[in-house]
This record gives sequence, C-alpha cells and structure tokens, in this order.
Amino acid sequence: MWQALTCLSGQHDLRFVVVAALVCVLGSLLSMRLLARVRRNGGARRFNLLFLSGLVAGGTVWTTHFAAMLGYNAPVARAFEPGLTFASLMIAVVFAWGGFYITTRTRLGPAIEGGGAVFGLGIAAMHYAGMAAFEVAGEVSWNYPLVALSVTFAAGFGAVAANRIARPITRFCKYGGALAMILAIVSLHFTGMAAVTLYPVSDVVVPPQALSDTFMITSVIVGISLMMAMAASAYAIDLQAANEATESYKHQAMHDPLTGLPNRNGLAQLLQDLLAGRGDDTARVVVLAIDLDRFKDINDVHGHVAGDHLLRQVAQRISAELQPGEFLARIGGDEFVAVKSEIFARGEALKFAERLRKVVLDPVEWQHQSLAVGCSIGVALYPEHGQAADCLTQRADLAMYRAKSLGRGKICTYEPSMDEANRVRAELAIDLKRALAGNELELHYQVQNDTSTGDIVGFEALIRWNHPQKGRIPPDAFIPIAEETGLIVEIGDWVLRTACTTAAQWRLPFKVAVNVAPMQLNHDLPRRVAEILKQTGLAPARLEIELTETGIIADRQHALHVVLALKATGVTVAMDDFGTGYSSLSTLQAFPFDKIKVDKSFIQAVETSAHAAAIVKATLLLGRSLNIPVLAEGVETTRHLDFLREEGCNSVQGYLFGRPMPVEIVNRMIDDAKASNQPASDTRKAPTVEAA
Repeated sequence: MWQALTCLSGQHDLRFVVVAALVCVLGSLLSMRLLARVRRNGGARRFNLLFLSGLVAGGTVWTTHFAAMLGYNAPVARAFEPGLTFASLMIAVVFAWGGFYITTRTRLGPAIEGGGAVFGLGIAAMHYAGMAAFEVAGEVSWNYPLVALSVTFAAGFGAVAANRIARPITRFCKYGGALAMILAIVSLHFTGMAAVTLYPVSDVVVPPQALSDTFMITSVIVGISLMMAMAASAYAIDLQAANEATESYKHQAMHDPLTGLPNRNGLAQLLQDLLAGRGDDTARVVVLAIDLDRFKDINDVHGHVAGDHLLRQVAQRISAELQPGEFLARIGGDEFVAVKSEIFARGEALKFAERLRKVVLDPVEWQHQSLAVGCSIGVALYPEHGQAADCLTQRADLAMYRAKSLGRGKICTYEPSMDEANRVRAELAIDLKRALAGNELELHYQVQNDTSTGDIVGFEALIRWNHPQKGRIPPDAFIPIAEETGLIVEIGDWVLRTACTTAAQWRLPFKVAVNVAPMQLNHDLPRRVAEILKQTGLAPARLEIELTETGIIADRQHALHVVLALKATGVTVAMDDFGTGYSSLSTLQAFPFDKIKVDKSFIQAVETSAHAAAIVKATLLLGRSLNIPVLAEGVETTRHLDFLREEGCNSVQGYLFGRPMPVEIVNRMIDDAKASNQPASDTRKAPTVEAA
C-alpha cells in the first residue's frame, strides 16, 4: 500500500490525477444511480437502463485509467498501441454489462455480490489490457504480488458496490455504492501502477504507429464529453419519465377515473386557488352541491354498468353546458359540485343552478331504454356563507340535504338554521350511542288482529327513545341517524333480543313481528336470529321477521340467500310496506314470503282515492293467488275495516284496534285473558294509550 501511495505522489502529474478523480467520482455516481434504476424497472426500459449503466461505468473506468496514465511520469519515451487501447475500452464496457446483468437479475442470493465482483474483475482486465497497450522505450518489470492485490481490491470493492445498490438499508446507500466503485477503480489503478517498474533500453524505440499523448488527451476529452453527455441525457430522460409519472399520479389523485372530472381533492385545490387573494365582497363565488334523484333505483334495477354510463353522460352534459368561469367536480357516488365565479347577484347563482338542473333532467339512453333522473341542488355563496373552500362545500351540502327533504328536483340556498339542524343531528348521533348503553330505548307493541273476528293474532315490536333531556324522540327522527352511523345494526340486534325475551314470557303464544333494517342483512342475520331464539327460549314459529323492499333490492341474490336461511331456522318472513317500491311484483315472485303487509298510505286513502283502492284490491287478489296471507297497516276507521273485510283481507293493524303499548300493558292484557280462560282476542281492542 505504501508503494501505491508513493506511486501516486511521486510518479504522477497531480493535474491529470485531479481530472481522473473528477471523472471517476462523477462517473461512479451516475453509474450507481443508473444501476439502482435498473433494479426498479422492467421490460424494455430495464434493458435500456442496463445498457446505459454499463456504457457509463465502462467509459468511466477507461477514461479514469487513461487520464491518470497521461499524468504518469515515465522515465522513458512512451506511447499507446491503438488496437489494445480501444480493446481495453470494450473490455471495460462488456464486463460492466455482464456484472450489472448478474447483479440485477435476482433479488436475493450471492449472485448480487458475484455480479459486482465480475465488474471489479472487468476493471482489472481493462487496466492490464491498457498497460499492455502502454508502449515504452525500455523494459517493463512486474511485482506480481501487487498485481494480485490490485485485482483483489477491484473485485472486493466491486462486490461491495453491488451490495449497497441491491441491498439498501437507507436512502444514502447509492452513495455508498458509488464510493465503493471509486475505491475499486482507484485502488486497482494505483496499486497496479506501483507493481510496474520501467527500465530504459537504448535500442528499444516506440513504434511510429503508436498513439501519442496529444492524441490520447484528445481521446480522453472526447470520451469524457461523450460519457457525460450520454449519462446526463439518460438521467434527464429518466428524470422526465419520473416527473411524468409523478404528474400522472397527481392527476389520478386529483381526478375521478370514471368521469375524468376533478374529484374531492381536485375540487378543494381548485376552490382554494379560486378564493386565494379575494379581498373584495363585490364579486361572489357560488358553490352548488348536486345530488342525483332516483340514481339508486337505476343502479338497483339496471345494474352498476348502467349507473356508470348514466354518471358519465350526466358529467359530459353538464360539462358541455359550462361557460367561462364555471367548473364541475364529482366528489363521490352520485354527488357533483359545480362552481361559478364572478357572481354579482344572488339571482345569477339561482339561474346557474336552474340551468344545470334542466340539463340533468334530459333522459339518458341505455340499451334501448331511457334512464331518467333529476337532481336536488344546494347553493352556498362566497363570502356571505363562508370564506373557506371546505366551509362553502359543507354548507352547500347542508342546503342540498334540505332540498332533498323538500322533495325531488328542488333548489335550496344555505341558511344559518341549517347549521343548527346539522348540530342537532350530530348531538342526537352521540346521544343515541349513549342511549343504547344507558337503557333509554324501549319497545312498544302494536296489536295485530284477525279481520273477520277481531281476535288478536300477534304484535309488532316498535322502538321508542326516551331522551333524559329532550323527552320522547320519534323513530323517524333517530332511525335515519342510526342508519347513517351504522348504529342500526347494534340497535336492531337489541330490538330482536328484547322482543324475543318479552314474547317468550307471554302466557299465550302470540307471534311477535320485528322489522329488520337493510344494513342488518349484511351482518350474518340468520345466525344471530338462531342464537337469540335459543338463548331466549322463544319458539321459532312465533317470530316474524319483516323486510322492506329497499332492504332486499340492493343485492337481490344475497337477500334471497338470507331469506332462505331465515326460513330454515323456522321463523316466518313478511314483506313490509308492500306497494311503495317499484318492483313489488317481481320481488314477490322471487322471494318465498310468508306474509304481505300493505303500506298504511294505501289503506288510509281507500276512501278518497280510487287508485289506492285498486292497488289494495290487486294486492289482496295477488295474495290469494299466491296463497300468501295479507295484513293491512294503518287501519284507523270502521270504514277501513269494512272495506278490507269485504275484499277478504286476512289481518289488520292500526289505531282502530290499539296504539303501540308499553310492555307492561301488553303483559297485563295477556295475563287477564289467560286468567279468565278466554283467548286474548276476546278483548278485541287493546287499551288506549298515548300516541307514539
């Protein structure tokens, strides 16, 4: 090693050594970065990067060697033999290709370091081929132990370089690989040069065809320039590809893949850019929250492919309608957001909303059918309704939900009271979770009677919430919140268990009907029903599970599987709210229901609406044809009852026979009937209790 250091300091022109060092450092950094990229790519790109990395690495080794050789202070005249000089370049490049190929073809095993050792041996082969091309006017003597040591250095550091690139443990390992390559080149060169001793011989001359120092300097400069240009170009191309990939990922992150519109993230960025720097209150910005009406129906009936087609068409039509200063985003599902800047009057915002509403109304053709939807739109204005992007979109959303609650196709502008309503809903959601754990929920039971005799045939369990501060909260106020938050599954489980426990204690074996929410169908409902029946001791035949059309139509195949599994446990299954959906007949045909419950809206209108009366008659006829009993809900007057008796309805439920009652009253009524040795049906009507 001392001889190598002496060779460096005493036998070389340091100006050439500095040039060689710069070439070696820059070339090694570029080579290792390219090699690292080879491992991260595949296909043709991998091959191209492998080709470039081998070319740059081989060129670095060759240029470093001859730049240093030009600085070597030989005691005799010297020149370079052309054939071997350029052969040494090819040796360096070919060994680099081979070594890098071995290193990158596997992710594990010693072949990684083996490829690096091959590259190191290529450095040694190139060096000694270059020394063979070194023509001198004298004799050359070799110190072979130093030659062997130099080859060992090159192979060892080459293996280390490959190891750092292929097995990185930090993001700085590529620099460790470059350092190892530098050490492989430098240790090989100067140890190898220390192994050389030149002796002048008077009758030996340099062949005239040998290459002079001037030619070699020119070759080295050209080689450096080409190598650097090639490496820089390769790196620039790779960097451009990386930037394009980054832009592509950014575009994907900011845009909806189905419609190509900005997504929620893209909308937030666009709105922030639009609102940035606005300090005046003269020009407004309007944000519209648009939710498609009847989209779920189309998805359920025609499938998701039709739904996606509809969304694309709606997006294209609205986009075609947009004017300068307007843009559209899809933030999820069937929800869009439209924005318009430079609004100077509230009326312009409403005109913008109405213009887009009319565009959505146009039917969309799908497989020779017309798919018709409408939309509900919420309007929020900058700056009066908010000055931040997220605030405006949130308040437009609140206005949209208010519009949907008013009926389909409505446009509603944000009002501060909506925040209060939203706050109340949020508080109710928190309180509802506490209510479930704090025994604030209870079940009331409404009697079901035989139409002909008035005998009691069963009860329906109906949930009630007694809030400690707000008092009695109606189900239609908290059930939607439970469905939104997912609490409906836990609440439904509680209702099922409580109803079965109560019914199992009745002294007369009446059926109990329990309504099941759509979300419960996805949570192993048949298994839970079987467990609860076993734990409570209720006979399966006394439990009736009520399902609505909306609960089964979202995934008919899964719902059918659930219904069949429920019936296998021994319970009966009823179709609730019959007539309110759009595919009731096909649902009855596909599902083995044990009972049909006609929705109360039809019963209460039979006296005033011929249409409602016809629907009830048709349902009763259908039930008889399919041998499925029919129960009519909402029976409140004797005229309702007379109509149903005349049409042959099996059973009824409604205020005419009793309002929903607390469990204590139901138990007392059943106990009294049992004690008098009379069926509970002889009471005919349940006791009158408060409306619930």
